[in-house]
Amino acid sequence: MTETDTIPAAPAIDLDAREAFLRALMPRAAARAREGFARRDAAGFEMKGPQDFLTETDLAVEALIRGEIARAFPQDAILGEEGGGTPGRATWVIDPIDGTANFARGVPHFCVILAFCLEGECLLGAIHQPVLDDLYLARKGRGATKNGRTIRAAATPAMDAACIEMGWSRRHAVDPYLQAQRRVLAEGANIRRAGSGGLALAHVAEGCSDGYLEIAMNSWDCVAGLLMVEEAGGRVARGPAGAAGLAALRPVLAAAPALAPALAAASAAPVALKEPAA
Repeated sequence: MTETDTIPAAPAIDLDAREAFLRALMPRAAARAREGFARRDAAGFEMKGPQDFLTETDLAVEALIRGEIARAFPQDAILGEEGGGTPGRATWVIDPIDGTANFARGVPHFCVILAFCLEGECLLGAIHQPVLDDLYLARKGRGATKNGRTIRAAATPAMDAACIEMGWSRRHAVDPYLQAQRRVLAEGANIRRAGSGGLALAHVAEGCSDGYLEIAMNSWDCVAGLLMVEEAGGRVARGPAGAAGLAALRPVLAAAPALAPALAAASAAPVALKEPAA
Protein backbone atom coordinates (compact mmCIF):
# COMPACT_ATOMS: atom_id res chain seq x y z
CA MET A 1 0.00 0.00 0.00
CA THR A 2 1.38 3.41 -0.99
CA GLU A 3 1.01 6.66 0.92
CA THR A 4 -1.75 7.69 -1.47
CA ASP A 5 -3.75 4.51 -0.93
CA THR A 6 -6.61 4.69 1.55
CA ILE A 7 -8.65 2.03 3.27
CA PRO A 8 -12.28 2.34 2.14
CA ALA A 9 -14.54 3.59 4.89
CA ALA A 10 -17.21 1.19 6.15
CA PRO A 11 -20.62 2.10 4.73
CA ALA A 12 -22.76 4.29 6.96
CA ILE A 13 -25.53 2.54 8.90
CA ASP A 14 -28.95 4.17 8.76
CA LEU A 15 -30.24 3.25 12.20
CA ASP A 16 -33.41 5.32 11.81
CA ALA A 17 -34.39 3.28 8.75
CA ARG A 18 -33.69 0.02 10.56
CA GLU A 19 -35.71 1.11 13.58
CA ALA A 20 -38.68 2.01 11.36
CA PHE A 21 -38.31 -1.35 9.60
CA LEU A 22 -38.24 -3.18 12.95
CA ARG A 23 -41.35 -1.39 14.18
CA ALA A 24 -43.23 -2.29 11.01
CA LEU A 25 -42.08 -5.91 10.81
CA MET A 26 -42.62 -7.08 14.38
CA PRO A 27 -46.45 -6.95 14.34
CA ARG A 28 -46.44 -9.00 11.12
CA ALA A 29 -44.11 -11.59 12.59
CA ALA A 30 -46.18 -11.74 15.77
CA ALA A 31 -49.36 -12.19 13.73
CA ARG A 32 -47.77 -15.15 11.94
CA ALA A 33 -46.81 -16.66 15.30
CA ARG A 34 -50.30 -16.05 16.70
CA GLU A 35 -51.91 -17.74 13.70
CA GLY A 36 -49.64 -20.74 14.13
CA PHE A 37 -50.48 -20.97 17.81
CA ALA A 38 -54.21 -20.89 17.10
CA ARG A 39 -54.04 -23.77 14.61
CA ARG A 40 -51.28 -25.80 16.25
CA ASP A 41 -51.58 -29.58 16.51
CA ALA A 42 -50.78 -30.98 19.97
CA ALA A 43 -48.43 -33.46 18.28
CA GLY A 44 -47.18 -31.00 15.65
CA PHE A 45 -43.63 -30.52 16.82
CA GLU A 46 -40.25 -32.14 16.46
CA MET A 47 -37.40 -32.44 18.93
CA LYS A 48 -34.00 -30.98 17.97
CA GLY A 49 -32.59 -32.48 21.16
CA PRO A 50 -33.62 -33.09 24.78
CA GLN A 51 -36.12 -30.39 25.80
CA ASP A 52 -35.42 -28.56 22.51
CA PHE A 53 -38.65 -28.16 20.53
CA LEU A 54 -39.20 -27.16 16.89
CA THR A 55 -42.54 -26.34 15.26
CA GLU A 56 -43.62 -25.36 11.76
CA THR A 57 -44.30 -21.88 13.10
CA ASP A 58 -40.66 -21.41 14.17
CA LEU A 59 -39.66 -22.02 10.56
CA ALA A 60 -42.44 -19.89 9.07
CA VAL A 61 -41.78 -16.86 11.28
CA GLU A 62 -38.03 -16.97 10.68
CA ALA A 63 -38.59 -17.31 6.93
CA LEU A 64 -40.83 -14.23 6.96
CA ILE A 65 -38.28 -12.16 8.89
CA ARG A 66 -35.32 -13.31 6.79
CA GLY A 67 -37.15 -12.52 3.57
CA GLU A 68 -38.05 -9.00 4.66
CA ILE A 69 -34.52 -8.25 5.88
CA ALA A 70 -33.02 -9.55 2.63
CA ARG A 71 -35.27 -7.23 0.63
CA ALA A 72 -34.79 -4.14 2.79
CA PHE A 73 -31.13 -4.49 3.79
CA PRO A 74 -29.46 -7.04 1.51
CA GLN A 75 -26.00 -6.04 2.74
CA ASP A 76 -26.78 -6.98 6.37
CA ALA A 77 -25.89 -10.39 7.81
CA ILE A 78 -28.55 -12.57 9.43
CA LEU A 79 -28.12 -14.98 12.35
CA GLY A 80 -31.18 -17.03 13.27
CA GLU A 81 -31.93 -19.82 15.68
CA GLU A 82 -33.32 -22.09 12.97
CA GLY A 83 -31.48 -20.95 9.84
CA GLY A 84 -28.09 -20.18 11.35
CA GLY A 85 -25.80 -17.71 9.60
CA THR A 86 -22.49 -15.96 10.08
CA PRO A 87 -22.40 -12.65 11.99
CA GLY A 88 -20.98 -9.67 10.14
CA ARG A 89 -20.39 -6.00 10.80
CA ALA A 90 -24.14 -5.31 10.68
CA THR A 91 -26.19 -8.32 11.82
CA TRP A 92 -29.84 -9.08 12.47
CA VAL A 93 -30.36 -11.71 15.16
CA ILE A 94 -33.63 -13.71 15.11
CA ASP A 95 -35.44 -15.98 17.52
CA PRO A 96 -38.71 -16.72 15.70
CA ILE A 97 -40.37 -18.35 18.71
CA ASP A 98 -38.72 -18.01 22.11
CA GLY A 99 -40.53 -20.35 24.47
CA THR A 100 -41.21 -23.04 21.87
CA ALA A 101 -41.88 -25.67 24.56
CA ASN A 102 -44.71 -23.46 25.85
CA PHE A 103 -45.96 -22.83 22.31
CA ALA A 104 -45.96 -26.54 21.43
CA ARG A 105 -47.87 -27.47 24.59
CA GLY A 106 -50.50 -24.73 24.24
CA VAL A 107 -49.13 -22.39 26.93
CA PRO A 108 -49.60 -18.77 25.72
CA HIS A 109 -46.26 -17.52 27.03
CA PHE A 110 -43.80 -17.11 24.15
CA CYS A 111 -42.46 -14.33 21.99
CA VAL A 112 -40.79 -13.28 18.75
CA ILE A 113 -37.37 -11.64 19.17
CA LEU A 114 -35.42 -9.53 16.68
CA ALA A 115 -32.27 -7.49 17.29
CA PHE A 116 -29.95 -5.41 15.15
CA CYS A 117 -26.26 -5.38 16.11
CA LEU A 118 -23.30 -3.39 14.83
CA GLU A 119 -19.86 -4.94 15.44
CA GLY A 120 -21.55 -7.25 17.93
CA GLU A 121 -23.19 -4.49 19.97
CA CYS A 122 -26.99 -4.54 20.07
CA LEU A 123 -28.38 -1.18 18.98
CA LEU A 124 -32.01 -2.12 18.38
CA GLY A 125 -34.06 -4.79 20.12
CA ALA A 126 -37.68 -5.91 19.88
CA ILE A 127 -39.64 -8.57 21.75
CA HIS A 128 -43.28 -9.18 20.80
CA GLN A 129 -45.63 -11.32 22.88
CA PRO A 130 -48.18 -12.35 20.21
CA VAL A 131 -51.04 -13.54 22.43
CA LEU A 132 -51.19 -10.35 24.51
CA ASP A 133 -50.01 -8.24 21.53
CA ASP A 134 -47.38 -6.56 23.69
CA LEU A 135 -44.45 -5.02 21.82
CA TYR A 136 -41.28 -4.17 23.73
CA LEU A 137 -38.74 -1.98 21.91
CA ALA A 138 -35.38 -0.49 22.77
CA ARG A 139 -32.82 1.63 20.98
CA LYS A 140 -29.34 2.23 22.32
CA GLY A 141 -29.29 5.55 24.15
CA ARG A 142 -33.00 6.24 23.68
CA GLY A 143 -34.71 4.11 26.33
CA ALA A 144 -37.11 1.19 26.26
CA THR A 145 -40.86 1.07 25.72
CA LYS A 146 -43.80 -1.31 25.93
CA ASN A 147 -46.56 -0.52 23.46
CA GLY A 148 -45.12 2.97 23.08
CA ARG A 149 -44.91 3.78 26.81
CA THR A 150 -41.59 4.16 28.62
CA ILE A 151 -40.66 1.31 30.95
CA ARG A 152 -38.23 1.26 33.87
CA ALA A 153 -36.55 -1.48 35.87
CA ALA A 154 -37.78 -2.00 39.43
CA ALA A 155 -36.43 -0.05 42.39
CA THR A 156 -36.58 -3.15 44.63
CA PRO A 157 -34.05 -2.46 47.40
CA ALA A 158 -33.19 -5.93 48.68
CA MET A 159 -33.29 -9.60 47.75
CA ASP A 160 -35.81 -10.43 50.49
CA ALA A 161 -38.36 -8.36 48.55
CA ALA A 162 -37.38 -9.72 45.12
CA CYS A 163 -38.90 -12.06 42.57
CA ILE A 164 -36.18 -13.66 40.45
CA GLU A 165 -36.59 -15.81 37.34
CA MET A 166 -33.97 -18.43 36.55
CA GLY A 167 -33.56 -20.19 33.22
CA TRP A 168 -32.25 -23.71 32.85
CA SER A 169 -30.60 -25.64 30.03
CA ARG A 170 -29.62 -29.27 29.56
CA ARG A 171 -26.34 -28.01 28.10
CA HIS A 172 -25.08 -27.78 31.69
CA ALA A 173 -25.02 -29.96 34.76
CA VAL A 174 -27.96 -29.83 37.16
CA ASP A 175 -25.97 -29.29 40.37
CA PRO A 176 -24.62 -25.77 39.58
CA TYR A 177 -28.16 -24.67 38.71
CA LEU A 178 -29.53 -26.05 41.97
CA GLN A 179 -26.70 -24.46 43.93
CA ALA A 180 -27.48 -21.08 42.35
CA GLN A 181 -31.14 -21.54 43.27
CA ARG A 182 -30.12 -22.30 46.85
CA ARG A 183 -28.03 -19.10 47.02
CA VAL A 184 -30.90 -17.00 45.66
CA LEU A 185 -33.38 -18.55 48.09
CA ALA A 186 -30.97 -18.08 50.98
CA GLU A 187 -30.97 -14.34 50.21
CA GLY A 188 -34.75 -14.36 50.73
CA ALA A 189 -35.87 -14.03 47.11
CA ASN A 190 -38.76 -15.81 45.43
CA ILE A 191 -37.90 -17.89 42.32
CA ARG A 192 -40.01 -18.61 39.28
CA ARG A 193 -39.48 -20.03 35.81
CA ALA A 194 -41.91 -19.40 32.95
CA GLY A 195 -40.05 -20.87 29.97
CA SER A 196 -39.19 -17.82 27.85
CA GLY A 197 -35.88 -16.09 28.50
CA GLY A 198 -36.81 -13.27 26.15
CA LEU A 199 -39.97 -12.42 28.04
CA ALA A 200 -38.14 -12.84 31.34
CA LEU A 201 -35.71 -10.11 30.28
CA ALA A 202 -38.54 -7.89 29.02
CA HIS A 203 -40.22 -8.26 32.42
CA VAL A 204 -37.03 -7.18 34.20
CA ALA A 205 -36.94 -4.11 31.95
CA GLU A 206 -40.60 -3.45 32.70
CA GLY A 207 -40.10 -3.75 36.46
CA CYS A 208 -42.57 -6.59 37.00
CA SER A 209 -39.67 -8.96 37.71
CA ASP A 210 -36.54 -8.09 39.66
CA GLY A 211 -33.91 -10.24 37.98
CA TYR A 212 -33.07 -13.02 35.57
CA LEU A 213 -30.21 -15.54 35.66
CA GLU A 214 -29.22 -18.24 33.19
CA ILE A 215 -25.96 -20.17 32.94
CA ALA A 216 -25.73 -19.89 29.15
CA MET A 217 -27.88 -18.38 26.41
CA ASN A 218 -27.54 -17.88 22.69
CA SER A 219 -27.49 -14.33 21.38
CA TRP A 220 -30.86 -14.70 19.67
CA ASP A 221 -32.43 -15.41 23.07
CA CYS A 222 -30.94 -12.50 24.98
CA VAL A 223 -29.26 -9.57 23.20
CA ALA A 224 -32.53 -7.70 22.54
CA GLY A 225 -33.70 -8.17 26.12
CA LEU A 226 -30.36 -7.20 27.63
CA LEU A 227 -30.45 -3.93 25.69
CA MET A 228 -33.97 -3.31 27.03
CA VAL A 229 -32.89 -3.87 30.62
CA GLU A 230 -29.96 -1.46 30.23
CA GLU A 231 -32.10 1.17 28.55
CA ALA A 232 -34.70 0.78 31.32
CA GLY A 233 -32.07 1.52 33.97
CA GLY A 234 -31.26 -2.04 35.02
CA ARG A 235 -27.89 -3.80 35.28
CA VAL A 236 -26.63 -6.62 33.07
CA ALA A 237 -23.57 -8.83 32.79
CA ARG A 238 -20.88 -8.33 30.18
CA GLY A 239 -21.05 -10.59 27.13
CA PRO A 240 -18.63 -11.69 24.40
CA ALA A 241 -17.22 -8.77 22.40
CA GLY A 242 -17.32 -8.18 18.64
CA ALA A 243 -19.40 -9.66 15.86
CA ALA A 244 -17.99 -13.14 16.46
CA GLY A 245 -19.34 -12.97 20.00
CA LEU A 246 -22.87 -13.18 18.61
CA ALA A 247 -22.17 -16.83 17.74
CA ALA A 248 -21.03 -17.67 21.29
CA LEU A 249 -22.98 -18.78 24.34
CA ARG A 250 -22.93 -16.33 27.23
CA PRO A 251 -23.96 -16.35 30.91
CA VAL A 252 -26.85 -13.95 31.41
CA LEU A 253 -27.70 -11.71 34.33
CA ALA A 254 -30.19 -8.87 34.29
CA ALA A 255 -31.44 -7.17 37.42
CA ALA A 256 -32.87 -4.19 39.21
CA PRO A 257 -29.85 -2.00 40.02
CA ALA A 258 -29.75 -2.64 43.77
CA LEU A 259 -29.92 -6.41 43.34
CA ALA A 260 -27.30 -6.93 40.64
CA PRO A 261 -24.30 -7.55 42.95
CA ALA A 262 -26.17 -10.17 44.98
CA LEU A 263 -27.36 -11.93 41.84
CA ALA A 264 -23.85 -11.87 40.40
CA ALA A 265 -22.62 -13.57 43.57
CA ALA A 266 -25.37 -16.19 43.28
CA SER A 267 -24.85 -16.94 39.58
CA ALA A 268 -23.87 -20.48 38.59
CA ALA A 269 -21.46 -19.03 36.02
CA PRO A 270 -18.87 -16.28 36.69
CA VAL A 271 -20.19 -12.91 35.51
CA ALA A 272 -18.83 -9.38 35.42
CA LEU A 273 -21.36 -6.57 35.65
CA LYS A 274 -21.37 -3.82 33.07
CA GLU A 275 -21.22 -0.30 34.35
CA PRO A 276 -24.66 1.35 34.49
CA ALA A 277 -25.71 3.11 31.31
CA ALA A 278 -25.14 6.85 31.45
